Formats: sequence, structure tokens, C-alpha cells
Amino acid sequence: MKTNLLKEVLKHQVYPALGCTEPVSVALAAATAASVLKKEDIKKATLFLDGATFKNGLGVKVPNTGGLRGNLVAAALGLVLKNPKQKMELLKSVTPKTLDKALGLIKQKRVILNTVAKKGFYICVNVVGENGSKVKCIISGGHQDICYLSLNSKVLKEKKQKIQKNSYLQILKETKIADLINCAEHADKEDLAYIKQGVVMNLAASRKGESLEKVGFYLKNLVRQKILTKDLVTDTKILCAQAADGRMDGFCYPVMSSGGSGNQGIVAILVPYYVGKQLKIKEDRILKSIALSHLLNGYVKVFTGELAPICGCAIAAGVGAAAALVYQQKGADIKAITLAINNIISDIGGMLCDGAKSGCALKVVSSVDSALRSAFMGIKHYGITEAEGFVGKSAEKTIQNLSKISNVGMLKVDSTIVSIMKEKIK
Repeated sequence: MKTNLLKEVLKHQVYPALGCTEPVSVALAAATAASVLKKEDIKKATLFLDGATFKNGLGVKVPNTGGLRGNLVAAALGLVLKNPKQKMELLKSVTPKTLDKALGLIKQKRVILNTVAKKGFYICVNVVGENGSKVKCIISGGHQDICYLSLNSKVLKEKKQKIQKNSYLQILKETKIADLINCAEHADKEDLAYIKQGVVMNLAASRKGESLEKVGFYLKNLVRQKILTKDLVTDTKILCAQAADGRMDGFCYPVMSSGGSGNQGIVAILVPYYVGKQLKIKEDRILKSIALSHLLNGYVKVFTGELAPICGCAIAAGVGAAAALVYQQKGADIKAITLAINNIISDIGGMLCDGAKSGCALKVVSSVDSALRSAFMGIKHYGITEAEGFVGKSAEKTIQNLSKISNVGMLKVDSTIVSIMKEKIK
């Protein structure tokens, strides 16, 4: 395999992100467009988002804004900051002055937000400067993937959006899970150091989230009341919930994402790390298991899409975490890993995504719980087989079946959720 899949996945899908990645991506598109204008002030900016991106950014708090929510605030901040080089951490540069200026653009109705019927991740920003300059920026396919940029109709950047024959995404889609395990096993020192960086980052985010009276806090309360038992499963759920609590509350603290999602990064990284440490697995093996977790998270999303109607924490990061736990205990035991994947997909595969918000921490907890149960059943070679439901003869087929349910059977789910959200806004 000429393409090093692990390095490609780590490069394109595993990166630090400050705030929910959808509104941050909106801010990045706006900042990119505004940066082309240089010192020219913004006269008007019109944004077009696919329904899923609109949905994911609607109810989540934006960092450094004092609790303000949504894509419109993020877009206005991007227009003022003009700092695309900071990528998914660009909102760390927000100050009271830039926030006031951004809110001024919104109040003056200089920033307009629309949804557009586009399949897949899509953000388009059209900016008109005070001197009449016109800039267009499109991010599509991935949260950082600027596929089109123009100034006064002159193309500055353009790249094809479809998966190319020899792209890492196409190779990933055609790779068997056994080969993904092999990729993880051959992670080099550079890969493992980067993966460890994500562990440190997400553990720190969890500690920051501990101060909030949200999902993690109330799980601890349930332990104190002896409604929940303090054990490995509960501790792991609390650890992950706290990190998600902080992200969704707009904490100015980055997490390492996975598959372009911070919450998926929390599950994909912290579950195998914390459980592995508690079970005294050697660190090198733990880090390689996290490599497998990232690879599988990306693998699932090649089939389901960047933003699916079903929860990515459940059907992508949960799958990665479950397989990682099996790998820690059993190595490349394909039967055990297959059963673990079948178990979690059979359990919570239909969990709906209704956008990023505080409630995502609840879904993170459900994903963690199912991942642990699914993994330790799979380790004992117990699990759901092709005799039941939509589970396939292989884990690959199960994932493909779930993708068909999500992309075909649930075709109207996102548009229905978006229409409900728009009605609420009114």
C-alpha cells in the first residue's frame, strides 16, 4: 500500500479544534473570503450552508463570545478576524473589540445566512467589499477543505470536490479492516507522538469541563447517591462527558478532533486511553489502538458522509473506540473486532443527530457505554451476527448497510429536523 493511510488520516482528519467544528468551519470560510479583501471593509456577506451544517451550528455556543450561539455569530467573527492561517483554532483570537465589531455587522444586517439543498458538507460565502470587490469562498467535503476561492470572478484557487481515484479517501473506502489494523500496528514514533498530543489535549479539556454543572457533574451526583456504581465504565463516561460539556459550552480550550469532529475525537481518543491505562495495557499498545480508532472513525465516515443524519459519536467514534479496546486485549483478532463493531452498530446505530449542543454530552455518554459493552462482549467472541437485522457477514458489510439506511432510508431526516429548527427560530 503506497499511501500511508494512517499519516493521511492524521493529517486531514485529526487536528486541534477550538469550538464546535461546524460554526468554526463557517468562520474559517468567512475569514478566508475577508482576508482576500485585505483592509477593505465588509459591505455585505451572504452565506449558504447545507442543512446538516446549519443544523450542527445552530444551538452550540461559540468560544470567546460570552455564551452566544450559532453560525451567524461565527461567520461575523471570521469576517472581522480575517485570520484563516489559524485554521480550526481561529476563534482563539476573538477579543471584546472584535466581538463588538462582529455583532455590529449582524445588527446592521450585513451578514445574511441561508440554507441550500446540497448533499454533503458545504459552506459558500459571498463577500462584497465597501469598494465593490467581490469574493467567493467555498468549503466542501471537509471542514478545512477550501475548494474554491475567487476575487472579482478571477479564480484564485479551485480543486475538484469528488473523491479522486488515488486519493487517500478512496483508498480508505476500499481498505479492509484487517488492513487498517496493520496500518495501526505499523505506526511510527512520529505518529504515536502526535496521537499522544491528542490524548494530553483531550484530558486537559475534560479537566476544564469538570467545573460545569452539566452531564459529567450529574453523573458524579448519581454516583454519590449510589444510583450509579463508581467503576471503570462510569468513570470513562464521566471523563468523556466533561470534555464534551466544555466544548458545547464554548470553552476557549481546544480538543483533538477525529474525523473532523471534536466530540468524536473525545470518544475515539479518551475511551481507549483511559480504559487501557486502568487495565495496565502498555502505552505503546494503547497509542496504536487509538491509531486504529482514528482509522475506523474515518473509514465509517467515508461511507456515511462528513455529516450524517445519525450521530457520528455513535456510529463512527464509538465503532473506533470499541475496536480499539478489543485490539488492546486481543490484537488482530478479526472475529472479536467484527463482533464488537456489529454489537455497537446494532445497539445505537440509529441514534439521530439533531445538531451540536449541550445534549451532545448525553450522546457521548451513550456511545462510551455501548462501546465498552460491545468491546468486552466481542473479546469473549459474543455478538450480533448476520442472522439478525441489518448486520452483515462482515463488519465492513454492517457499516455499508448502516450507510445505506442513513443515506437512502433516512433521506428526509435532516431536512425535517432543519424545518423544525427553523420553526423554533421564528
